[in-house]
Amino acid sequence: MLVLTGLAWLCSRQKRQIRWRPVFWGITLQMLVGVLVFLVPLSRRFFLYLNQLVLTILETSREGIRFVFGPLAASPGEPGSIGFLLAFQVLPVVIFFSAFSAVLYYLKILPPVVRFFAKIFHRFMLLSGAESLCGAANIFVGVESALLVRPYLESMTRSELAMVLTCGMATVASSTLGMYVSLLSPIFPGIAGHLISASILSIPAAAVISKILVPETERPLTSQTVPRETKQSSSSFMAAVVEGSQDGLRLAAYIGALLIALLGLLNLVDRIVTFSGKVLRIPWPLSFTLILQVLFYPLTALLGITPADLPAAARLLGERIVLTEVVPYQQLAELASSGGFSDPRSIVILSYALCGFTHVASIAIFVGGTAALAPARRDDLARLGPVALLAATLATLMTGCVAGIFCSHEGILLSSGSLR
Repeated sequence: MLVLTGLAWLCSRQKRQIRWRPVFWGITLQMLVGVLVFLVPLSRRFFLYLNQLVLTILETSREGIRFVFGPLAASPGEPGSIGFLLAFQVLPVVIFFSAFSAVLYYLKILPPVVRFFAKIFHRFMLLSGAESLCGAANIFVGVESALLVRPYLESMTRSELAMVLTCGMATVASSTLGMYVSLLSPIFPGIAGHLISASILSIPAAAVISKILVPETERPLTSQTVPRETKQSSSSFMAAVVEGSQDGLRLAAYIGALLIALLGLLNLVDRIVTFSGKVLRIPWPLSFTLILQVLFYPLTALLGITPADLPAAARLLGERIVLTEVVPYQQLAELASSGGFSDPRSIVILSYALCGFTHVASIAIFVGGTAALAPARRDDLARLGPVALLAATLATLMTGCVAGIFCSHEGILLSSGSLR
């Protein structure tokens, strides 16, 4: 964690303006959450309860998926299954969880929880009220979290905008969280509780890195209080279901289209790099994925993963930058079920470190989505996009460090088909 903080400091162009209280409290809050999740029996039971709740909700979502897609929706091992099909067994989960989140907002269940976390971040880390509220919302929603502070976006400082973008990239929305749980729960029954804690951890981690890379040098408009959210609630229960379903459908279609494009492009680049290696007579097999693996190897070694598992872990973290986190999570599940890791801790740590939208395409998603709400800040947002991606990448690695510090072999529950 200290090395990652130091890397952020080295990359900062305003080292003398850094305020260290947000950094100190951001790291402290992460450590406290780590203690609660991994060491305190009562809170561990609470996260196990949340895990069971998410798994129950996930199972109910499959009723609609089975009705629409029939045998195509049957997971491997179920009667009539023809194998694993991402488009029919995983992506539809995004639609359900998006609608479910919209209903929770309509029923006024989520807003108090978001405000609770926002006040904690505002009080301890000295974040402005607007960025605290937007950051807390990212625990549950995605790019639409900016809607909560829409009136303040155009008056935000550069540091606030960097924090908004970093939080969006360093966390996962509840809709995509459901998709990752669907991928990993067969081999890691406790994954939902860990992904929820990873989303919470990512906010103070994002604040630590963001406030080092782009320190606050101005006075934010909402520096004294957490403002009321401005996102309009749906007009009725059914309207919330319809709007949430439509948002989920767009997100699922985007994920599918992006995977088709990126996997094809990666294969093309891989072939070009391999061919270039042969032309240059490089004595070992060269590929683009190998380059990414080598680049991320030193960072992966910081997470506390056992040395035998570092090559596979570095490859997954490297591929995430170009392939989104969906493919690495799927590969993580396959490696875990086939015994590809020598230590079950590696699976837990990677589930934390992979938990975020830290890939190149997320720059377009979050910069474009936020700029649509604050057109006057388009240039600032465009310049901050690559910085936010760097900050989010370091932040997700920092959450992996927290898991590496506190995770022991005790309490790691994996299915019978994988490591124990």
